[in-house]
Formats: sequence, C-alpha cells, structure tokens
Amino acid sequence: MGDVSFTALRDVSLSITKGEFIAIMGASGSGKSTLMNILGCLDRPSKGKYCLEGVDVSCFSKNELAEIRNKKLGFVFQNFNLLGRTTVVENIELPLIYAKKLTRQSSDRIYQIMRLLGLEGFRGNYPSQLSGGQQQRVAIARAIINNPSLLLADEPTGNLDSATSKEVMSVLCNLNREMNITIVLVTHEEDIAKNARRIIVLKDGKVLSDSAPHSGTPVPSRVF
Repeated sequence: MGDVSFTALRDVSLSITKGEFIAIMGASGSGKSTLMNILGCLDRPSKGKYCLEGVDVSCFSKNELAEIRNKKLGFVFQNFNLLGRTTVVENIELPLIYAKKLTRQSSDRIYQIMRLLGLEGFRGNYPSQLSGGQQQRVAIARAIINNPSLLLADEPTGNLDSATSKEVMSVLCNLNREMNITIVLVTHEEDIAKNARRIIVLKDGKVLSDSAPHSGTPVPSRVF
C-alpha cells in the first residue's frame, strides 16, 4: 500500500480576503480535509503553492510551518482538544506560551476574550466541569488569543446538539463581524454552512461551486 498514491486536490485555485467567513462542504473523500490541512500549514501541497498574507509558505520547513501555526493561525476542532488537567484560563494561555508572548499584560487580553465569550465566571474550572458548548467556547478563546490571521474550524459543531450548535455559530459570526477575524469552517451540515458569507463545495478534489449563500452568485477571485 506504500506505493499507492492519489491526488486529493485537483486544480484548486482559491483566494481569501481578510475578514471573510467561508464554509467548505463536501462528501467524505472530497478533499476538504486536505484543503484544510494545507490552509492550516499542517501539510504542504505536492504541486502548486499556498500563499499566506502574500508569502509563499509551500516550501517552508516543518519548523517554519510550526512557527506560522503558533503565530498566525488559530484552530477549533470537533472534539475541543482541551487539556483535561488544566483550568480554563490555563488552556486559553497555551498559544501565548508556545509563541513566547505570555506577559503580565496578557491577563488583560485573556480576560477580555473570556468576557467576550461569556467565560469570565469559569476561570478556575476544568473542562470536565463544563458543558459541550462551554468547552467549545474555551477552544475558540484559545484559538483567537493570539489574534490570528486565520481561524480554521473543523466541524466545530459536530459533537453538539442543535441548540448549542446555534450558540457556537453565533459566537463565530460575532467574532467575524465585530473583530473582522477571517474564518474558514469545514462542515457537512448545510444549515451550519449557511451562517458563512461564502460557501465552497468540493467534489472529487475539485471546486464544484463557490458562491455567496444568500445571493447564489459566484464569488470573484480576491487576494488574502
């Protein structure tokens, strides 16, 4: 099996403008996870290039990509990925520690984000003491604490009920609108995708459609 290869993405060309909120949809095997991994500097394209804020990062080393992830990207996952033995505030601090940005002034930023997400009353709580929606809000706070250029959310409502999913999507929409955070979200749920301002549908590694959900019109190419 080690000699078998396949092309996950074919002739995909996308431009993302700062402040956009994009949903990526597609069936299993459509290429959306591969695209997400490339955008998140977790994988490098075997062909073509990926430019982040005008810089081609396609040939960067693993260490250079790790530095970009720490300083320029935020991640939100379906399973929250919180550290169970650390408190809410300690989980949120982690990106600052990795990026060597944790200072005495950081506490103001942390409190500001926690208050924005309705978490100020849970500073000393552990993840096991929180509901699923609260855990995801902690994960979102952790993802944006470094003021990332791009927030990547991989099925962020996948483990939540419908009511809590709406709450989490409301949080993401507010962050996009109020803080102009660029968000790319992967989901298989059409109702979730409709919260985005632009929906990209992949099929067999190709872009099947790229449009604004409320207008149905194609989105022009733009530069991120």
